[in-house]
Amino acid sequence: MSFIYTIILFILILGAIIFVHEFGHFLFAKLTDVYVYEFSLGMGPKLFSKKGKETEYCIRAIPIGGFVQLAGEEIDDDKKIPKNRKLFAKKAWERFLVMFFGAGFNFLFAILLLFLIALFSGAQNLEPIIAKIDKGSAAYVAGLEKGDRIVEVNGKDISTIDDVSLYLAISKPGDTVSMVVLKDGVERKISVTPKKKTVKGKTKYHYGIDMKTTKYYGLIPAVKYTFVKTKSLFKQMAITVGYLFTGGISVNQLSGPVGIYSIVGEQSKSGLASILYLVAFLSINVGFINLLPLPAFDGGHILFIIIEKIKGSPVDRRTENMIHTVGLFLLMLLMVYITFNDILKLF
Repeated sequence: MSFIYTIILFILILGAIIFVHEFGHFLFAKLTDVYVYEFSLGMGPKLFSKKGKETEYCIRAIPIGGFVQLAGEEIDDDKKIPKNRKLFAKKAWERFLVMFFGAGFNFLFAILLLFLIALFSGAQNLEPIIAKIDKGSAAYVAGLEKGDRIVEVNGKDISTIDDVSLYLAISKPGDTVSMVVLKDGVERKISVTPKKKTVKGKTKYHYGIDMKTTKYYGLIPAVKYTFVKTKSLFKQMAITVGYLFTGGISVNQLSGPVGIYSIVGEQSKSGLASILYLVAFLSINVGFINLLPLPAFDGGHILFIIIEKIKGSPVDRRTENMIHTVGLFLLMLLMVYITFNDILKLF
C-alpha cells in the first residue's frame, strides 16, 4: 500500500511540475500567436487525447516528461500553417518569452507554494543560529555552543541555514571544516572534523549540529520567508551547478526519477507541508536547469536568440536543429546513467 501511495504521489508531483512548465510555454505561444500542434503530459503512446480548435491535448503512458509541439520548431513543417504563425518567424523577444516562461512558470509556482507553506504552516526562521549541539559530537568537541551564529564555512559567507547545509554537504567527506561563529558578539574561528558513522550500511560524517527552527505566523513573516527562501534556493542551485561543472561535485551525486521517488517516499512521512516544499524545491530545480545555455534546454534556444541579435541574422535553422538533436541525445544518455546509479544506490 505504501509503495502504491508513493508511486501515485511521485506521478502527481512530477506531473504538476511538468504541467506548470509546459503550460508556461503553451500560454506564451498562444499569446504570441504561435500555432500549437500538441500539448502533452508524459511520453510514449497516447492514453487520452482531445482535439481543441487547433491544439491536441494528450496524456501519454510514461508519466515522466511532457512537451508542447509548436509550428516552426522543425525544418520540415506543415505547409498549411501560415508562416507568420510559426515560431521561427516571430520576433526575437516573442521567441524569448515562449522559451523563458516554461522555467518562469516553475519559479512562480515554487514561490506560490513557499508562500502558502509559510502562511498556513508557519514561516521558518532561516537565521544560521545553532539550537542544539549533540553531546560528545564533533561540534561539541570543537567548542561550538547553543546560540552561536555561524557566519562563515570554509571561507564562504553564511546568511541562512540553507547555506550551512550546502557548504557542509559539498565539503570533502571527512575533511576538517573551518567555521567562523559569532559568540557573545565576538567572532571566533573554529575547526570541526566530522565523526565517521555507519548507518544502515552507509558511511556518513556527523557534525552534531542542530540549527534553530523557530516558526513565525502571519502575512508579513510569510512574505519575508518566501523572499529569503527563494533567494536561498536559487543560490544553492547556482553554486551546485558551478561545482558540478568545475568537478567539485560528481555526476554520481545527481538524482534522476528513481532518486526523486526515494525522496518522495521519505518526505511523505513528514506531512503535507514537507511534500509541498519538495514540489517547490524540485520546481525551482527544473526551471533553473532548463535555463542553462546548453543544447536541447530552453536556455540553449535562448542562447541562439541572443547569438542572432549579436550577429544581426538568424543562425542557420538546420545547424541549430542538429545541435539541439545531438544535445538531446547526450541528455538522454546522462539520464540513463543517473537512473542506473539511482538504482544501484537503492541496493
